[in-house]
Amino acid sequence: MSLEDRAKATAKNIEGKAQEAVGNITGDPEDKAEGKAKQAEGEVRHGVEDVKDNVKKTLD
Repeated sequence: MSLEDRAKATAKNIEGKAQEAVGNITGDPEDKAEGKAKQAEGEVRHGVEDVKDNVKKTLD
């Protein structure tokens, strides 16, 4: 598990939530969609780290 990679994934998720909120406030569907996409990217990154952790545990 890379703490740095997990931090980046969390930051991407937070960035996406903020952008989605701005899109909701301004009514901009493009900002909302981009925000949701960033959140999805953050979730995928967390998933990759989970897989890495499971593989490492299995090998140890």
